[in-house]
Amino acid sequence: MNAVGIDVSKGKSMVAILRPYGEIVSTPFEVKHTVSGIRSLIEHIQAIDGESRIVMEHTGRYYEPIVRELSQADLFVSAVNPKLIKDFGDNSLRKVKSDKADALKIARYTLDSWTELRQYSFMDEIRNQLKIMNRQFDFYMKHKTAMKNNLIGILDQTYPGANTYFDSPAREDGSQKWVDFATTYWHVDCVRKLSLNAFVDHYQKWCKRRKYNFSQSKAVEIYEASKEIVSVLPKDDLTKLIVKQAVEQLNMASQTVEQLRAMMNEAASKLPEYPIVMAMKGVGRSLGPQLMAEIGDVSRFTHKGAITAFAGVDPGVNESGSYEQKSVPASKRGSGTLRKTLFQVMDALIKTKPQDDPVYLFMDKKRSQGKPYYVYMTAGANKFLRIYYGRVKEYLSSLSK
Repeated sequence: MNAVGIDVSKGKSMVAILRPYGEIVSTPFEVKHTVSGIRSLIEHIQAIDGESRIVMEHTGRYYEPIVRELSQADLFVSAVNPKLIKDFGDNSLRKVKSDKADALKIARYTLDSWTELRQYSFMDEIRNQLKIMNRQFDFYMKHKTAMKNNLIGILDQTYPGANTYFDSPAREDGSQKWVDFATTYWHVDCVRKLSLNAFVDHYQKWCKRRKYNFSQSKAVEIYEASKEIVSVLPKDDLTKLIVKQAVEQLNMASQTVEQLRAMMNEAASKLPEYPIVMAMKGVGRSLGPQLMAEIGDVSRFTHKGAITAFAGVDPGVNESGSYEQKSVPASKRGSGTLRKTLFQVMDALIKTKPQDDPVYLFMDKKRSQGKPYYVYMTAGANKFLRIYYGRVKEYLSSLSK
């Protein structure tokens, strides 16, 4: 039994190799994440007599080059949650934190968990690309929200309330009606300095040019409201430039988000479980690919409890002697991104209220019992994941027959 512990960092790793009873095969040594460096490590491990198992922390993206190369060399590699390594006993009162000490700790963990280690299976290229796109999607969604708030903050000083006139959803190119409106009518004086008939005519032509539906009553409503609005910034070229720049930044972020959404849906459609996932209630063109990106291949989970633990929505346990806590918070030790997506699915179910969906009925029952928001949302996410696991795994099994 050769336990290979690898402490991964950017561009390099620290490696330690132990055997049972504290026998040191190799004292900690450094390996660079280069072709020659990783090849040298593979040859070193293959040259050692006996069975070797390699463990590293599943953290960030730094571990991916080395875990990929080691897996392709037919070595047993396991990437574990950093929380497991952190909670593993040091068996010492001294607090030591160094790459060498961490590599030895991971090697000791490998020996202690030898029979429980799972072989790392590198996702195929489509799944890996989908996951990267999802992380980019999340990044640009946050950027879009920041740009949206920035524009609203500026409009509050030039045309307060302009962002509330329309609630039309974003188009495929990312454009939104209220943003386009602010592009043309960037200051309240752009509206109220015109007569009512002149504004209605101008607004109608704008709707036709932008391919939006025109409403006479909406035009009158906008014009009448403009008479009572107090602006802070003057209607001049400098103010116009500030608004235009904010609009351009938001449009760029919105366009990128919609492009990523389309790309993710196209990539996800190539995965075998796509029709099953997309048929689930609460899952749409956006959330479906996000779920598949974060969950990955369900065959890597041995049972339903494993996938709920991966998402961190599994119920905790707190018992001691005769004491047993009845309500225990979820572990929240898994993928935060997956939990966020699951909560969005639960939110969609609550808004659409599908009466034939078991997850919604379950959450509705919890709500009727007076359960707090996070309790019934987490419980719903747990039930949804179990159903997801069962349906997808059954479908994939049917395809392999």
